[in-house]
Amino acid sequence: MRTPSKEILGAVLLWWGLSGCASTDLAPISKGESFQLEEDEKRMWNQVREQEQEWDHSGHLYDNPAFSAYVNQVAQRLVPEQARWKGLFVKVRVVRDPLLNAFAYPNGGIYVHTGILSKMENEAQLATLLGHEMTHFINRHTLQAIRSTQNTSATLASLQVLFAPFGVYGDVASLLGVIGATAAVTGYSRGLEAEADRVGLSLMVQAGYDPREAPKLFAHMKKDLEEEQIEEPYFFGTHPRLEDRIESYTGLIEDSYPDQEGDKGEERFAEQIGPVMIENAKLDLAMGRFTSAQRGLERLLRRDSRHANGHYLLGEIYRQRGQEGDLDRALQEYAQAASHAPSFPEPYRGLGVVYYKTGQKTKAKTELQRYLELAPDAHDRKYIEQYLEALQ
Repeated sequence: MRTPSKEILGAVLLWWGLSGCASTDLAPISKGESFQLEEDEKRMWNQVREQEQEWDHSGHLYDNPAFSAYVNQVAQRLVPEQARWKGLFVKVRVVRDPLLNAFAYPNGGIYVHTGILSKMENEAQLATLLGHEMTHFINRHTLQAIRSTQNTSATLASLQVLFAPFGVYGDVASLLGVIGATAAVTGYSRGLEAEADRVGLSLMVQAGYDPREAPKLFAHMKKDLEEEQIEEPYFFGTHPRLEDRIESYTGLIEDSYPDQEGDKGEERFAEQIGPVMIENAKLDLAMGRFTSAQRGLERLLRRDSRHANGHYLLGEIYRQRGQEGDLDRALQEYAQAASHAPSFPEPYRGLGVVYYKTGQKTKAKTELQRYLELAPDAHDRKYIEQYLEALQ
């Protein structure tokens, strides 16, 4: 696992040195005739470019060109015209991580975890999140936070994530750097977060989306965290922050958009989100987060009951969890997967393993042989052949 370097501590001292040395009264990038980066802002952007190069080579970015194009199309609908005129560039990247997280670097790079995407129901909810993060960029919230003398405690809190043990996904946390950790972990002051809610909501309404979907996104996340009885380390994975977002968006809608309706984009979102939910379920499963993985897959299967990979992974959850009745449930899900996609090899392996464990040798042999017929170059071929030898 990567560990934060001494350079990170040096960066912290640099930010503290900047703290209070310049005004925090900054005009948004989209305002005025022209825009010029200030000197400390230039240094910050240069450091972020280096940080983003690490992301590019980290192996933690989700490689799905079609989905990347889709989320960036949604983001472009939200960019204010004034920002377009100035040639400002916003790019959304998706991170392979099941924890709830999204953040924006001060140069317009927006990073969204598969975990938070998998909680969404429609494009309007995606636009809500992107509008919030885009506002942090356009309104220069990172620079304001760094310059604030009140940011010392927030920076220290961010460092806790950089040095905390995150198990198999610790690399993702350490890739944030101090700037990313401030945005992703502690968030900004209540005032700046409220501003991101307000301006971001106006951006999604101007783009034609239904504002009533905004608080629903955070309500879904809060409900899941409560029912799973977990507290995640990032900004969007904590109950108080989610409660703040729900109250903020609800109040904004009541005050400014009480009768506003708009596009939810349910079908467009459903067409794109399936592979992301599968990827996220695999990540949850790898971390032993069975409840979270199960919820995501059940949500997917409500949209597409014939999704073979969804049924297969649900079978894997039941098989690995091993609670009372789970092996029978696993058999049902594997059988569903095989019926919907007869040439999909993995469900037959799952069936064979469960039949083997339950002493049904003839069935186990049939299913495992079928698996190897469909996947002659399977990575676990020798392992499966050992099962078959034991069944002779």
